[in-house]
Amino acid sequence: MSQLTQSLEREDSSRFVFLSRGFAFLTRSSIAVWAPIPLRLIVGYGFMEHGYAKLSRGPEAFAAILHAMGVPAPHLMAWLTILTELIGGLAVLLGAFVPLVSVPMAAVLLVAMLTVHLPYGFSSIKLLSVMSGRAQFGPPGYEIDLLYLACLAALIFAGSGPLAIDGFLRKWRKNGHSLLDESH
Repeated sequence: MSQLTQSLEREDSSRFVFLSRGFAFLTRSSIAVWAPIPLRLIVGYGFMEHGYAKLSRGPEAFAAILHAMGVPAPHLMAWLTILTELIGGLAVLLGAFVPLVSVPMAAVLLVAMLTVHLPYGFSSIKLLSVMSGRAQFGPPGYEIDLLYLACLAALIFAGSGPLAIDGFLRKWRKNGHSLLDESH
């Protein structure tokens, strides 16, 4: 067994060896292909949750906040933001049209970062006090916005990964099909 380990160490340092009731050899690249899935899940769910929160409180409440901040056409911008978060979040979650939906999603993040979070600094955790055994936090900084932007960039540059609608569409088109093809 030590000869096997030494052989693998010499051969390629990026290989992992898992020894448990036998041998399974997995290269880093065979595992890395799955990396976009947790990104899609957290970014997609996160956006959908934020959109749903705005929708459940009433778009008028969010429009009032936008109006107080001096955003032009606050009702329109409220609905555009909510729809971007809900539809874009679902698309990212499913791995569908990720490069396309990432543009308005990044715009929402940049606006939120520059208009709301920037004055509070980088950190998303601002512990103010602990009362009755519960932590009280202040307004979040722009850290989370940057993390979401980095995840979107990773999904754009590296792809949506396996089990993504983008991948299924790519294979479908590669086989000579078209979205406008009426023969199906």
